Amino acid sequence: MSHLIHFFRDDESGAVTVDWVVLTAAVMVMGIAVIGAIANGSTGMAGSVGVQLGSAVVPDVTFD
Repeated sequence: MSHLIHFFRDDESGAVTVDWVVLTAAVMVMGIAVIGAIANGSTGMAGSVGVQLGSAVVPDVTFD
């Protein structure tokens, strides 16, 4: 039984997979956080641009 416990403890065949899963999850969380930060800023900016465009006066242009 002791031999089996030592073998299980020393086996690292799945360690790389666990590392990749953790790194991938961290990248996904950071990506979602960045998207959330950008979405708030871009929504406010789009509203300001919409107000400015809505209040713009465009003169009539005629070509004779």
